[in-house]
Amino acid sequence: MENNLVTLSAIVVAILFVSLAIFQELLTLGFPFAEFTLGGYYKVLPKKLRAISAISSLILLFMAIIVLKHAKIFNGLDFLPSHVLMWIITIALGLMTLANLMSQSKKEKYTMTPVSAVTFLLCLYITLA
Repeated sequence: MENNLVTLSAIVVAILFVSLAIFQELLTLGFPFAEFTLGGYYKVLPKKLRAISAISSLILLFMAIIVLKHAKIFNGLDFLPSHVLMWIITIALGLMTLANLMSQSKKEKYTMTPVSAVTFLLCLYITLA
C-alpha cells in the first residue's frame, strides 16, 4: 500500500511541476500572469526576467524527472543521486512556501502558497518513504 501512495504522490508532484513549467513558459512568452510570481510586482514579466522564467521551466521539468526516478516510475539516468536531489527539491519547496506566504501579492500568496505547500508535503513524504 505504501508503494502505491508513493507512486501516486510522485505522479501528482510531476503533474504539478509540469503545470508550473507551462506557467513559466507562458510568462516567458509575455502572458499577463506575473502577478502570481516574484511578489506580484509585474503584470507582464520584463524581457530581462523572461529568460529566468524559461530556465525555471527547464528546472521544473528536471525536478519532475527526479521525482519520477526516485519513485521508480522512470528508469534511466542512474548516475543521478535521486535521494540527495529529492532532499534539495524538498528543502527548496519548503523555503519557497515560506516566501510565497510572505508575498505582498495576494494572488501569489493565495494561489502559489497552497501549491508549493502541497508539493512540499508530497515531496517530503516521497523522500522519507
